[in-house]
Amino acid sequence: MVTGIDCSKDYFDVAVLRDGKVTFSGRFSNNSEGFTSMLPHVDGTHVVMEATGPYYLQLACFVHNSSIRVSVVNPLVIRRFAQMNMSRAKTDRKDALMIASFAQMTNPQLWEPPTEAITRIRNLETYLEGLKQRRGMLYNQLHAFQASGVSEESFIKEIKEDLKAYDLKISSKKKDIEKLIAENFGEMAENIQSIPGIGPRNTSMLIITTNGFNTFENYKQVISYFGLAPRVYESGKSVKGHSHICKMGMGQVRKTLFMAAKSAIRFNRPCRDLYERLRTKGKSYKVAMIAAVNKLIKQVFAIAKSGKPYLKLAA
Repeated sequence: MVTGIDCSKDYFDVAVLRDGKVTFSGRFSNNSEGFTSMLPHVDGTHVVMEATGPYYLQLACFVHNSSIRVSVVNPLVIRRFAQMNMSRAKTDRKDALMIASFAQMTNPQLWEPPTEAITRIRNLETYLEGLKQRRGMLYNQLHAFQASGVSEESFIKEIKEDLKAYDLKISSKKKDIEKLIAENFGEMAENIQSIPGIGPRNTSMLIITTNGFNTFENYKQVISYFGLAPRVYESGKSVKGHSHICKMGMGQVRKTLFMAAKSAIRFNRPCRDLYERLRTKGKSYKVAMIAAVNKLIKQVFAIAKSGKPYLKLAA
């Protein structure tokens, strides 16, 4: 038997399938009381849900801790499955049923909850990104006020003081993250940072988003997970479109990796050689950069799994 769960902020819908037939469907509050009420209906099944922001995590952990098999899948995978089945209805109940149908057909990989250390680092990373965004908004306001030429000096001074306060907070949180990474993933982080182009921020992002690479069997899975797998539109000899990447969330990770790749094509010989070869063949800058990013991911995965530092090639 399989169970599909569609999560939202305040509630979640459940659909249980056995041999293709619905044996239970219902809605529960997305809290501990709802989890407990749901449990008898899903015991002994394979529970599958989407990675819907922060709303699925507590439920997924509850199901896992109740010794029930649980899988967490990318929402885009379910969307593609629904399109393949020509489903037009879009309700939470229908979504739960679609997830259950997907689970019955594909038997997705089992999910493991993030470690306590990973959860703490993720929370700090989320807070850090919020600080950066708020600082950016404040800086833009300062620039606009200064450009207008009509703001009071005391007002400008106050904003500058607020910016300094944000800078101190941002610096403090970066140090907290680096400390947690060093305490829990010290050797892995040191080895990954031995790769030319990879710095502390890249390392932190890669470790926390992959749960220390524990749930991946090969680098291609990591590339797909980050939404960097290329898609080529081609039909016959006449219909050809531009190559794109499968953007499935992970936007901040992709941004971080692209910045790392810019450094890698200067100092990382395999990345540089690949980038230059593609550009020589007439490939666009974006296509060559995506290839360099994926080469970098391949290197990171190999180093993380080997437990050994990167052996730098002669320039």
